[in-house]
Amino acid sequence: MKTLALAATLLAIAAPAFAGDAAKGEADFKKCKTCHSITAADGTAIVKGGKVGPNLFGVVGRTPGTLPDFRYGESIVAAGATGAVWDEASIAVYVADPAVWLQTVTGDAGAKSKMSFKLPKGGEDMAAYLATLK
Repeated sequence: MKTLALAATLLAIAAPAFAGDAAKGEADFKKCKTCHSITAADGTAIVKGGKVGPNLFGVVGRTPGTLPDFRYGESIVAAGATGAVWDEASIAVYVADPAVWLQTVTGDAGAKSKMSFKLPKGGEDMAAYLATLK
């Protein structure tokens, strides 16, 4: 079963991103703001939220685990060290099951995520929304 999930994840990473609906993703972000805020580089709060997770402004194009002054877990830092960069496809896969994405990217079957929330549906929409925040 794990092999099947891993294969599906690898296919999703390799496949072109599905077009997501940014408006739906924006509406769904309410599920994420318990842990994440979206604050522009100039300090403007776009979405007031928690500080348990990193600020997601400008996440598309960022290397995982590299936002200054945020204390990341070991596995997400290791994912960034592989040369990975967040894009819409990787975000959509990550939010569906963060641990599986980390295990796939790092090659470490024991990789864990601090993000306990999973978004099994609508990841493409969330990624499309986050891509608008530059």
